[in-house]
Amino acid sequence: MKKAAVNICRIVLALTFIFSGFVKAVDPLGTQYKIQDYLVAIGLGRMMPDFTTLASSVLLAATEFFLGICLLFAIRRRIVSKLVLAIMVVMTPLTLWLALSNPISDCGCFGDALVLTNWQTLWKNVILLGAAIVVWKWPLEQARLISQSNQWIVMNYSLVFILLFISGKSLYTLPQFDFRPYHIGADIREGWTKMMEGEDSPYTDLFIEQVSDGEDLTEQILNDEGYTFLLVAPHLEQADDSRLDEINQMYEYSLDNGYPFYCLTASGEKAIESWRDLTGAEYAFCQTDDITLKTMIRSNPGLLLLKDGKVIRKWSHNNLPTEEELTTKLEDSELGQLPTETVTTKILWVLTWFVLPLVLLTIADRLWAWTKWVRREKDTVDSDSE
Repeated sequence: MKKAAVNICRIVLALTFIFSGFVKAVDPLGTQYKIQDYLVAIGLGRMMPDFTTLASSVLLAATEFFLGICLLFAIRRRIVSKLVLAIMVVMTPLTLWLALSNPISDCGCFGDALVLTNWQTLWKNVILLGAAIVVWKWPLEQARLISQSNQWIVMNYSLVFILLFISGKSLYTLPQFDFRPYHIGADIREGWTKMMEGEDSPYTDLFIEQVSDGEDLTEQILNDEGYTFLLVAPHLEQADDSRLDEINQMYEYSLDNGYPFYCLTASGEKAIESWRDLTGAEYAFCQTDDITLKTMIRSNPGLLLLKDGKVIRKWSHNNLPTEEELTTKLEDSELGQLPTETVTTKILWVLTWFVLPLVLLTIADRLWAWTKWVRREKDTVDSDSE
């Protein structure tokens, strides 16, 4: 009974930590924004530079994912159970404070993949704290999935996967899984229309106001029957300027083919003028809420392509379309269509490159352990018969 209870608690903790770490790693900038929200709530908003909060985001995701994998495979059982308990001892009182004072709307423990209220998060952590205490009390009751001699492979492979192939790739390009309302395929026009009719909608804070004359262009852009490029730069003062030629090339392409092109930013006129002087930008600038812009795309700057009010494509400034891809009109180009890569394809990629190798390693390890046991039993029988 005790062994069963320990292993049930260990599986619950493992799956929760793996899921929590993975969704944070998929969207490290989103986790960074949530960390900054916490710092603002406790009065430390300006004391930590952006690179520190971003590093904290990546390390937090990797730590949760790594500990979850260690729990799942029962690796380093004593120390891992202590670390998990320590995390829960810290997080549970923190979420109690969040539930009571409500300084931020949600804790962000599962990113945008699963949004919990502060009270839901508290009860979730109370349950996990109880499970962590059980596992800490009897750590050696955890059943190993892999022998000690091969545990290092699981540990190192998991760290490389989560740091490089998930967090690293998401930072350089865009999150592989997008749980936000501006994901590829999202019909913003439909959501905006529902909001205007009084229905619930995630686009309540969306507004696009032209800087030059203050005109509200939101409905005009969303109702445009064709393609529209939106260059999104929440704060031009912090925008990466290493791809200016590619951005200007995209603007020239839009002019040549008659596609509207707007830059959406939350920066003031002084920052906009500085950006114009730096880049030679001739495209129209529009003011938009900075949180909305950060929700649209995890890149500063980033590029969205709309068609009939629907998100068709999203690009980080690091992987904008090449000159070769811009030789034809969007109507006749692959760029003007929804990507063929689906969520199912992305899940299969994770299963193929992470889950499958670990499953095969576990099977091979168990087979090797079984053959060693068979040989040992055979030697025992032979020695007894002599």
